[in-house]
Amino acid sequence: MKKDILIIAAHPDDDILGCGGFIAKYKNKVNIRIIFIAEGSSCRFPSLVENSNAIQETIKKRNGYAKDALKILGVNNIFFYNLPCGRLDSIPIIEINKIIENELNSFKPDVVMTHSENDTNNDHRIVYRSSLMATRPGAFKNLKTVMSYEVISSSEWNFSSAFIPNHFESLSLKQVNLKWNALMCFKSEIGEYPHPRSEIGIQTLAQYRGMQSGYKYAEAFKIIRNFKK
Repeated sequence: MKKDILIIAAHPDDDILGCGGFIAKYKNKVNIRIIFIAEGSSCRFPSLVENSNAIQETIKKRNGYAKDALKILGVNNIFFYNLPCGRLDSIPIIEINKIIENELNSFKPDVVMTHSENDTNNDHRIVYRSSLMATRPGAFKNLKTVMSYEVISSSEWNFSSAFIPNHFESLSLKQVNLKWNALMCFKSEIGEYPHPRSEIGIQTLAQYRGMQSGYKYAEAFKIIRNFKK
């Protein structure tokens, strides 16, 4: 029986950064649904009102990039909720909880993958909190595991509270390259090395996590809850 995995991302590209290799590895072995809580673009504009047309066009483009990226990884079960980027703290968290709970009810995942509690990006931290509230023990019978992924350019920049994994997924070089190819769909998010969102940055993290776990390449995760059945 295939597992059903729900990946909860704050913004389009967080999914690729956090678990693009995992998706590439398991795309034909599990059922994956990815939901994006916020849109990831409006925070870069000076005014939501005066720049509303440009914002909507940019959101549309970024959502298109997300679809293109996930097509490379073999996933088309995707939902965009387009809450305002960088402003999730202005929305009652119960509203975000309800989005996640509705997805849990409709998709009935065995595994939920979400952000780290220590990311420097505040939207990421809010999505983590909301994910934990929505996946409270006993609420969803199918749910077995809740885990966090790390997002390079956010997780590692919290120097006082580092991402501490307790689970590693070995990757092949082909899977690491697929992750990079998918990320390249987000041209505005790519930087030149030593920026972490560069080809060298992606490969270096995969090598580092591989060295930690005895593999050549790996992605790192933190299991938050593991419900025994």
